[in-house]
Amino acid sequence: MTNSAVPSPFDLTGKVAIVTGANTGIGQAIAVALAAAGADIACVGRTPADDTAGMIRNLGRRAVIVSADLSTIEPVQRVVDETVAALGGLDILVNNAGIIRRADAVDFSEADWDAVIDTNLKSVFFLCQAAGRHMIAQGSGKIVNIASMLTFQGGIRVPSYTASKSGIGGLTKLLANEWAAKGINVNAIAPGYIATNNTAALQADEARNKSILDRIPAGKWGDAGDLGGAAVFLSSAAANYVQGHILAVDGGWLAR
Repeated sequence: MTNSAVPSPFDLTGKVAIVTGANTGIGQAIAVALAAAGADIACVGRTPADDTAGMIRNLGRRAVIVSADLSTIEPVQRVVDETVAALGGLDILVNNAGIIRRADAVDFSEADWDAVIDTNLKSVFFLCQAAGRHMIAQGSGKIVNIASMLTFQGGIRVPSYTASKSGIGGLTKLLANEWAAKGINVNAIAPGYIATNNTAALQADEARNKSILDRIPAGKWGDAGDLGGAAVFLSSAAANYVQGHILAVDGGWLAR
């Protein structure tokens, strides 16, 4: 009797993914993880993701760099169009690009409010919309939004960031409700405290750093690479019946 290989449900061979904010940190780690699982990647961001593209190509996958400033919605359709033109399709969208502004709520400025909401929530919705139109037409697709611990909690001194990430949680569920029957899976990853540029100020604050570590059952900050497996799962056939879920990758933070 001949044994036939059973294909892995996590195999992304032949898939095309957009990853925003792919030049560093979580975005870079997710882009490389998707490529290691077989996907070709459009690396989207304000600054060129040359290092990320090089890592992807070293894995034998195709990579294109799409320059786009997602502080406005102006480039979102172009991001989708350039990806499809360069890589031949679009199967996965990872909305990772985001910014943060810190100040006491009583002092928080309108400019800092608008900048964060526009990048972290408005552009995410309209990129989902542009990608969703393509995916609905082909009858399949995976969208992975990047949420936060502040999707569940309030945080301090980051009002617009908290509002944006709470909005990501609701938006993820809304899109899942509308698109699940159309073959589109919409889910989110909520990273815990991950050592990236966005959290550098917290890591440098001795008192805050200690209070954070004391709360994490794993006893350490996460690494950007810790998000890769979750992204592959939610982008793959293994998650075909997962809809509107927010997957925490947090070292046990929410369990504490």
